[in-house]
Formats: sequence, C-alpha cells, structure tokens
Amino acid sequence: MTGLVVVSHSRALADAAVALASEMLHGSTTRIAVAAGLDAETFGTDATAIVDAIEKADDAQGVVVLMDLGSAVLSAELALELIDPEVRERTVLSAAPLVEGLMAAAVTAASGASPADVAAEAAQALTPKRSALGVEDVPAGGVNAPTGGETAVVKVENPHGLHARPAARLVTEARQFDAEVTLRNLDTGAGPASASSMSQVVGLAVRCGQRLEIDASGPDARAAVEHLTTLARNRFGEEDTAAAGRAASPAGRVTTAGRACRDHSALPASPGIAIGPVFTPAVVDVEPPDEQYDSADAQSTRLRNALDAVRADIEGLRATTARHSPADAAIFDAHLVMLDDPDLVAAARERIESGAPASHAWAEAVAAVEAEWRAVNDPYLRERAVDVHAVGQQVLRKLAGIADATIDGTGILVVDDLLPAQAAVLDAEKVAGIILEGGSPTSHAAILARARGIPAVVAAGSDVLAIKPGVTVALDGSTGEIIVDPDSQTLERLRGEASRAAERGELARAAAHESASTADGTRILVAANLGSVEDARAAAESGADGSGLVRTEFLYLDRALPPSVDEQIDTYLAMADALGGQRITLRTLDVGGDKPLPFAPQPAEENPFLGLRGLRLALAEKTLFDDQLRAIITVAHQTPISIMFPMVTTVDELLTARKHLDSMITSVGRGVPAGLEVGIMIEVPAAALKTAAFAPHVDFFSIGTNDLTQYTLAAERGDTSVAALADPLDPAVVTLINRVCRGAGPDRLVAVCGELAADETATDLLVALGVRELSVAPRAVPPVKQAVRGIEATTNPRLVERCLEADTAASVRAALT
Repeated sequence: MTGLVVVSHSRALADAAVALASEMLHGSTTRIAVAAGLDAETFGTDATAIVDAIEKADDAQGVVVLMDLGSAVLSAELALELIDPEVRERTVLSAAPLVEGLMAAAVTAASGASPADVAAEAAQALTPKRSALGVEDVPAGGVNAPTGGETAVVKVENPHGLHARPAARLVTEARQFDAEVTLRNLDTGAGPASASSMSQVVGLAVRCGQRLEIDASGPDARAAVEHLTTLARNRFGEEDTAAAGRAASPAGRVTTAGRACRDHSALPASPGIAIGPVFTPAVVDVEPPDEQYDSADAQSTRLRNALDAVRADIEGLRATTARHSPADAAIFDAHLVMLDDPDLVAAARERIESGAPASHAWAEAVAAVEAEWRAVNDPYLRERAVDVHAVGQQVLRKLAGIADATIDGTGILVVDDLLPAQAAVLDAEKVAGIILEGGSPTSHAAILARARGIPAVVAAGSDVLAIKPGVTVALDGSTGEIIVDPDSQTLERLRGEASRAAERGELARAAAHESASTADGTRILVAANLGSVEDARAAAESGADGSGLVRTEFLYLDRALPPSVDEQIDTYLAMADALGGQRITLRTLDVGGDKPLPFAPQPAEENPFLGLRGLRLALAEKTLFDDQLRAIITVAHQTPISIMFPMVTTVDELLTARKHLDSMITSVGRGVPAGLEVGIMIEVPAAALKTAAFAPHVDFFSIGTNDLTQYTLAAERGDTSVAALADPLDPAVVTLINRVCRGAGPDRLVAVCGELAADETATDLLVALGVRELSVAPRAVPPVKQAVRGIEATTNPRLVERCLEADTAASVRAALT
C-alpha cells in the first residue's frame, strides 16, 4: 500500500490535517507519517525528520510526500538525496495543496492505488472547491490572458530557449509599455504567464523551436506586441557565444598520479593550464535569523532597504564585469530583473502581512520560486535556479547583517559551485584555476571565469571535493583534464606548457601597443570589433590599431525610436576619442534578418536571412540611412573615418549607396572629408566572386567570415543541429577568401572581421592569402598581434596551395598545424 508523509512547518497543523484525512477513510487504513515543526511548538522543517517519516511510511510499494510551502519543499528535496536510492525511486513529491491533497491521497491510497495514481488524485484535490465556487482553473502564473487586444505568435530561436537572460530582456522590455501582456507556450499549453514576471516567464519552459503566443491589452497593446515580436526575432538580444560550443566538448578525466580517480569526468569551461595547491573556502548559505516581528510596515521597509542595497551591489558587479567583457555583463541584467520580479516581491510581502519577519518571508518566497525553476524539464533552464538562489542569498545576507560571501585564497579553487557575484570579483592574480563539482560550461560562473581569463573545469563530480587543501592539482581548461598530485614527469610537462603559454601571453601583452609585422617585414593591422564606447576603451587598453568594425546598430536596438543625428555624432566621436583618434570603420546600419527594428517594420519573410537586411534595408529606409550618413560625414570632418556598407550583393546596390553618400556630403556642406574611405563587407558568395567588379568603386574590402561561412555552407550558425558544418576553414570558404584577395588587386586593402580573424591557427593562411588587416574582439588583439610576428607573409606559397586543394576543413586545419 502507498504510504503518505505530511511535511509542514507546524506540528499542530500537520496533526490536524492527518486527523481530518483519517475521518475520510471510514474504517480503512493507510500509513501516514508526519514530519512537522522542529518540535511541538517551534515552526520549521527538518530533512532528517522527513527521511525518518519516509522510511516509516514505506512498505516497498512507495510513498507520496505532501508539503505546505517554502522550505518544506527544499527540506523534502534534500531528504530525497539522503535516503536509500531504492526508496528514492519509489517516492513522489506532490505539489498538491496540503489539506485537500492529503484527504484525496489518503482515500486513494487506502484503495491500494500506486504512488503515481495517488499523486495524480491529490493534484486534482482543488477541483471540487473550484467547481463549487464557480472558479475556472487558472493556469500556472495566476493570470488570465487579456481579451479583445492584440495577439502575435513567434518562434523562439534561442539555442537554450527562453532562459534567464532572454527572459530578463523580455520582462524588461514588456514593462516599458502601458499594456497588460501575457505569454503562452503553444507547444506545451503552459500559461498564460505575466510578461512582467521573470519567474512566470521562465516557468513557461519555452524551448528552442517552440511557439510563444504574445497577447496584450491596453493603450500600448499594439506597440507592445510589435516590439516583443521584433525582440523575439532578434533572439531577445542574445548573441552567439563560444560557451555553447564548449558545452559539447569532450569530457576530460579526473586522474590521480595518472590513474583514473573513480569514474568521474570534467568539462572544459575556460581555457588555459593551471597548477597549484587546492584551497576550499567555507562558503555556506545563510539561514533566516531568529528575529522579533514588530510590524508589517517595519518589516516591509527592511525588505525594501535590503533589495535596494543588493540592487546597488549588482549594478556595481555589472560595471566591473563590463570592463572585462561587456557582453558577459548581461548576466547581471538577469539578476536585476529577478530582484524586481513582482511575483517574488509580492509573495514575500504577503508573508510579512501574515506575520513572518522579513528574512523568513523572503527566504520562503525565494525557495518557492527556486523550486519552480528546478522543476522545469529543460536542464539549461533548471540550471538558472542557481541564479535565483544567488540573488536570494544576497538579499538574505543584507537582512541578516552578514557581509557578502567572498572567496579568499591562493591556488586552485575547488568548490561545489560558484555564484556569479563571487566569480565576478575573483582575483586572477591569486586564483590560478577553478574546479567545480557541478555547473556547466554555459553556467554564469564559467562565463565569468572566461571573461577574467581564469582556467576552469566544471561538472567534475563529488570526488574533487575530497581533495585535501594544499594538495597540488593541475587542470587544463581547454580539455577538461584534472590531475591530482601529478608525478614529476607530468608536472614538468604541464609546467612547460603553462610556462610557454604564459610567456606567449606576457610577450603579447608587453608588445600589445607595438605594431604587428611578419618576420619578413609585412605590416598587418590588428584592429578591434566594437559594439559600444566601453568596447572602444577596452580596445585602446589592448593596443588595437583602431577599429576595423563598429557595429553601429547597437545605437538602434532596444528602443522605440531611432537615435538622433546628434546622438550618433556624440557616440562616434566618443569611440574615436577612446581610441586616441585612430581610424575607426563605421559599418552602416546592419539590421533585418536576425536584427529587426520596431521603427523599421518589415513584412513577414519566409527566410529573413535572405530577405530585406543590411544595405538592402538601408536603401529601403532612406530617412534612417541618410541620417546616419549625415552623422558619419560630420564625424569624418573631425577624425579619420572609414565607412563600410554591409550585405552588399550587386554593384548597383553599391552605386546607389554611394549616391546617397554623395548627396549627404553635399547636404553637410563642407566637401569630402579628408581621409574618408569607403568599403564594403564581403558576406555572401556573390560578392566574393565579383570582387574585381566592386574594386573600382571602393577603397577596401572587409570579409565577414561568420556570414560568409553560413551562406556558403548553407548552415545557420545559431542552429545547433548544423552548426558543426559552419567551419570557416572549409575549403570552399578559403577559396572565396582567396578570390577576394585576388580580385581586390594590390591597391585595395582586404580585412577579415569575423571570428576567423581571432583564430591564431588561421593567421598564417590569411596573411599568405593577402589579408592585411585582422579585426578581432578587444581582448584578442595582443595574442593575434603576437601570432602575426611569428609568421612570414611571402615565403609560403605551398601552404596556400595545400589549403586550396584540400577536401575538408579538417584537412585545412591539419595543413596549418
């Protein structure tokens, strides 16, 4: 017979619920065990008491556990980890309401039903009450979809679905409109959920490829739906990162002196070799302190002050992270949205009104949301429960008057997991490497470790926590290998590799502000790709030779109206000033496809990547285009500027764009700016094959290898099912790069501004083909410059032949190593 366990904060409540349920049995019996209160009088829950109760209720058929709220859920989950695995397999945690669910479960269990059937019946326990009161079932999230408003359906294309960062972006954008916006997952039926609630949006568990219905009512309903539709088509602002690719990397082994240490593996998370003594800081979760309840107003004020203090802390962490990696700073945007989640804050305040102190109210509200996230089927979304916990702990520490958790030590940090707030402030001079028992390469801790340049491996398993402090450990963040107490030969090998890598890094950084010339004297410009003024400052610190690509669309995205001419002028001048007046290459507005704009609406397209995007859209939106050209020309009279047109396919497009440029030069009225250069991006095979035809009309070419690769190989780089095909060293792509260099002739500079430019393996080949500028992310400037200095530009014709004659990308890479 299925046994039942009642978990409650109150012993009296649990006993009363059991007594009531027993009345429903009419002489039948079922085993009901209670784990409630810390004692007969004290409220609380205890995981070990729950373990005892499960063992008492179990007779090998199974157990259903019913809980009241908050930490009762967490304690029950912890109890499952503590019990015998066989018992765990036949134990079900029920989300049913405690009293009604227990009555239904008791009757069903008494009939001999299985745990699954008992849990299912308990879950329906509120149906009679709802029916009697005439209340329709309210979907998860507790909102009703607006009626008579605006509706749209979008397909979510983010590789990991609507996880924390895109969800945070959606919530932030939705809150800007005077409209009630709800969302529904059409593929699973989940929802409607309020678009202003982070927890509800994530609770929809929208995966990649699933359809999201957007409903809105109110004065701004149409604008809200149009804007959120545009945002969805833009993948909610989420850019491709290398993190997703690292997640699929093969696991490395955890070894002790060269032998397998049980059967655990680790995943590479942040590249580099690290060797040092283990240190394991004692960072423990804060529990709500015992405190006196004075009044609801006073406790609400305490909570509000704590939230404000944590908000300031998170904003500071965001600014710190932005100095290392502006893109990764978005992690803390998600934390800010979680902090302001109206459902979470309201739940805490409801508990305060019911008599709970602020710290207890907050802890229980966070625990409930965290449990919801952990219950989501998608593993990537479940992982984001860590962020809910992290934000919850930050607030709890403020309420308890405890200093923020910090990690202080030297060597290899070994810990079960790392909060983003902790990872963001690690001292790379002290922390040589990181080993996490859990986590993943896509976790925020891993992303921040990469941003700070600290080698790291994750998902190493529980064995690593048994490594004693002070024991020497070596790790390779590129392969996932962990070696505990390595022997002298292994240690010598790894130290040699690490030393050589460190020397290369030191040499690169020391020479970062020097020009990069090949061994036979050919100057290669190593510029930076920029998407903000912050990026420009980082590029200057890294020694960039100006900017080979400014993605000017960053000024246009995430806003209802386009930037003014004056705003553009101020921003472009600020970027040029940050780079000390070096030449910057401003790519004109490159939107459409995966980057649509609300103020430049486009008709629905079967394949927007092959539709109205890049220069095509600019020529269709003449006012936008002309305003941007006017701003660029004005700036070009004050600092060296190159202007670059994106997604050019035909000579006619280029000539039309140049007519607009000439018209705006006349409009500004100061003649052609001295030093103004005009170029185009080579992103499609058609442009690469017609380079010679374009050459008379431009000063330079810049090859966008990301788009050129995906268009050549028909493999969209954001589609994980075909992403492996999109290798920029495929012989077809190499052949097109060669065609561009040949067609450009000796008087037209050829640059590469895609990810291939930062691949040091490819530097030799690109320079041998004729590329004379490499534009990369700011932090990649020093190593790419150093790679240039180690090659020869004119003495390797056979290398080019081998690569052009190769059959596969693997063959090309083999030729380069």
